[in-house]
Amino acid sequence: MMKNKIAILTSLLAIGSVAQASQLDDLIAASSQIAGQVDRGNKLVGAAMHMGYDGNISDGTLSSTAHITTQDVEAYNYALDNISGFSPYGDTQTYLENAANTELDLMHDAVEVFSGAVVELVTVTEVADMATSAETPNEQAAVQDYVQANTEALKVDQSTVDTYNQSIDDIETHANNAGAYLGVAANKEAVAFLEQGAASSNTTVDTADITYNANQQWVKMTYSTGAASAVFVNGTDSFGVDLYLSEADILDYGAQSDYYLAGANGDSYDCYSQGECP
Repeated sequence: MMKNKIAILTSLLAIGSVAQASQLDDLIAASSQIAGQVDRGNKLVGAAMHMGYDGNISDGTLSSTAHITTQDVEAYNYALDNISGFSPYGDTQTYLENAANTELDLMHDAVEVFSGAVVELVTVTEVADMATSAETPNEQAAVQDYVQANTEALKVDQSTVDTYNQSIDDIETHANNAGAYLGVAANKEAVAFLEQGAASSNTTVDTADITYNANQQWVKMTYSTGAASAVFVNGTDSFGVDLYLSEADILDYGAQSDYYLAGANGDSYDCYSQGECP
């Protein structure tokens, strides 16, 4: 469901980007059409002024080929009205949102890898539950019997652990990148600041490189000229973009998430690993 929402968001952002870019294209096309007709008309009039004296004639239909149509006028006037929405230095907000969308796609790819590793590691959860809940000697003996009978199946493979570790690192990285980009994109003053950087460099944000640096705690936009602008995401600059959550808040948020509640925690072991859901 979430990937569907992100796919829709990607489409909407792409449409918005194309629409924004086409505003100038529309003006170019509409103005060029009329300018071309006027140029043709001037040539025809210039020729007629000589032909009338020289005894030469046309077939009588050339003037109509220089006419400016109602559609030409409407297209041109519409383009004039619409050009106010054009950003010559690029649409910074859309650029940030598109960058975030890319990171979200990468995050979901990593989640799939992580989930596969968790399926292989979920037997550890089962053993932990059994061992923790075994209070009587008989229950403890049952745990021992179970482990001895299934030792090979219960062992953890190092390659699975490596995949687990790498994928959860990737998830955090891509989620943080996306969150940083979207957090800055939601701040109009920060967006204007980054766009002004492009204007000062006489370039567009579309050709810039955007990065989130966890050590510096900023989102940095490096323009094609080599110049750069950065917005802090810890609330320390004038934009007040403060995106960081505490570890406790993050874990509490995660404990309430659909992913966790449907995952390999506690009683959901059989459902998660074998599809045996009540």
